[in-house]
Amino acid sequence: MFALAIHGGAGTIARASLTPDDERQYRAALTAALALGHDLLRDGGAALDAVEAAVRSLEDCPLFNAGRGAVFTHDGHHELDAAVMTGHNRLAGAVAGARQMQNPIRAARLVMERTDHVLLGYPGADDLAREHGLPLQPAEYFFTQKRYDQLQDARASGRMQLDHAADPNWKKGTVGAVARDVHGHLAAATSTGGMTNKRYSRIGDTPLIGAGTWADTRCAISCTGNGEYFIRAVAAYDVACLLEYKNLTLEEACRVVVHDKLAPVGGEGGLIAVDAAGHVTLPFNSEGMYRASQIAGGEAMVAIYKE
Repeated sequence: MFALAIHGGAGTIARASLTPDDERQYRAALTAALALGHDLLRDGGAALDAVEAAVRSLEDCPLFNAGRGAVFTHDGHHELDAAVMTGHNRLAGAVAGARQMQNPIRAARLVMERTDHVLLGYPGADDLAREHGLPLQPAEYFFTQKRYDQLQDARASGRMQLDHAADPNWKKGTVGAVARDVHGHLAAATSTGGMTNKRYSRIGDTPLIGAGTWADTRCAISCTGNGEYFIRAVAAYDVACLLEYKNLTLEEACRVVVHDKLAPVGGEGGLIAVDAAGHVTLPFNSEGMYRASQIAGGEAMVAIYKE
């Protein structure tokens, strides 16, 4: 039994906010990322390889706020965060504030496998990627006109903006993947460009193990939403705690975290989760979440709105 779930951000995603062509592009990107991870798992590949492949695909797609499509900071550049974790051995790696790496998720895995550390920030994260030959890109690679226009709007309003909460046309966010492989191992991966107009090297929940990303022998979790709330709730780890200490099902535990704990205090967003038995759940408390999942022998599910 293997299972895979991916997300591309959650927020106020109303049907009227996307043109038919927009929706086709999002669904195609999610489908492609899901297929990459699914094929690896079907052929006996590791959960870690599957989540990395899926997230890399989304990082390379300018539709999402990660890698190539990352939002701009207040100073007009990009600061990229990513994390990866494997459940069977509790190993984890993360990068924060990276500026040049094409695929931050690859650098996060590099931290996990090739260093004694868990989290590296800028400029050391970029230095590590450079030393190990990971693809680096100039600032122009990450530039998209719509992201730049979004920065100007945010600057004019004098505030930071969540990518998925500012304007109906800007519903693209953090990306992530969780998987169970045929060997029973679990893994999670998450990547983001953070918040538009962010200042002072702001870091969200994505690279913080236990907040936005978690994997152990019970479950693997990747979160998306307002990072400050997910940090305060230690949201990803809280799901694992509810499984261990209260013996809840995966669906019950995720519902408690997303709807009972985050939503009442303003923590808009969602998460994707898989457990040791291969059960998958993708809850969110916003109007929509770009998401997809597939279990061994089943059909691919791709969705955007509440359905």
